[in-house]
Amino acid sequence: MCYGRLKNCVDSFSAVSGSIRSFRGAPSFVSFTNSSRSSSRSLDDGRFQRYFRLSRSQCDDLLSRVGGRISLQDTNYRHSIPPAERLSICLRYLATGDSFRTITSSFCVGITTVCKVVPDVVTAIWDCLVEEFMAVPSTDEWRSIAEGFEERWNFPLCCGALDGKHVLMKASPNTGSQFHNYKGTFSLVLLAVVDARYCFRVIDVGGYGRTSNGGTLANSAFGQALRSGTLHLPPDHPLPGADHRGPQPHVFVADEAFPLRKNLMRPFPGRTLPRERRVFNYRLSRARLVVENAFGILSSQWRMYRRLIEVQPDVVERCVKAMCVLHNFMRRSAEAPAVRRAVQGAEDSMQSLGRVAANNSAREAIRVRDSFMAHFSAEGAVPWQPTE
Repeated sequence: MCYGRLKNCVDSFSAVSGSIRSFRGAPSFVSFTNSSRSSSRSLDDGRFQRYFRLSRSQCDDLLSRVGGRISLQDTNYRHSIPPAERLSICLRYLATGDSFRTITSSFCVGITTVCKVVPDVVTAIWDCLVEEFMAVPSTDEWRSIAEGFEERWNFPLCCGALDGKHVLMKASPNTGSQFHNYKGTFSLVLLAVVDARYCFRVIDVGGYGRTSNGGTLANSAFGQALRSGTLHLPPDHPLPGADHRGPQPHVFVADEAFPLRKNLMRPFPGRTLPRERRVFNYRLSRARLVVENAFGILSSQWRMYRRLIEVQPDVVERCVKAMCVLHNFMRRSAEAPAVRRAVQGAEDSMQSLGRVAANNSAREAIRVRDSFMAHFSAEGAVPWQPTE
């Protein structure tokens, strides 16, 4: 592809080669995508962002990062699909979750082309963005995350909120029953740690839907690193104003779907609880809300999560990873939208992990939770927490 043609793709993301075929009765958006640069500019910024879920400047930035990875060489028999159009096809699929046949009609390309473009582009997105936007945090970065939770959510020594979701997909032939979850649907599990600003810091994708909740964490790379102490968390430190309680470990907060561990806090079970336990549950739930909101933002931004995904499990895994890193890419730009509480029912095809009963936790884990509980009802109390 000549430099001028590529520059037009970068300058105006939706402008691609004028040689792309057109067809009678194409939807109005197709004419914007497949037309000349001047015509593409008639698509206003709001409609552009609704169509691709990214703004023009974000698309230009993304194309500049992945364009080299998704460019193909022209042959003597045909011109290759330009990187801008390949990225357009992929973003539209992630944005809608439409079938490949629908995407084929929208972009006037063959279904085999779409089947090849989507896996290639989502893989390139992940590979090109992960080091900058979702690298495993260092000790200093974990400490910075903990400061964010203390400042914004009044939960000190917290390195992230942990949760998992079942991503629903259509059962493929010969997949067996490993993806068949407890609700009778087929899924794979997305396990994620989210920081105080709704960014995904660690994700683990690909757990079988049928795996138990404890098994999902235990089998994940994150769970194994947490258990072996290789996450490079900061050293133990006293809670604010509570030197008399001694140093406490940095922790992650989670719901009842996860077991209590030294570095993993879950709520106290039961409904009729003493005030101190209710205060702890309230403070933990408030900090854990960020991961629920992050999943809500993710499923609202990328409607693929609201559909029954009809591709092979390995492609689902690659798409999920790409959407998570794109979430961070968008959150860290100056154009990131304001965050509102996740709307109930927004995560139509993302199911929560089931709860686990209160387990026989190690004494050290119980001691740590009790220390946080005592702190939240004494020197760490806030005016708006429960008082009775």
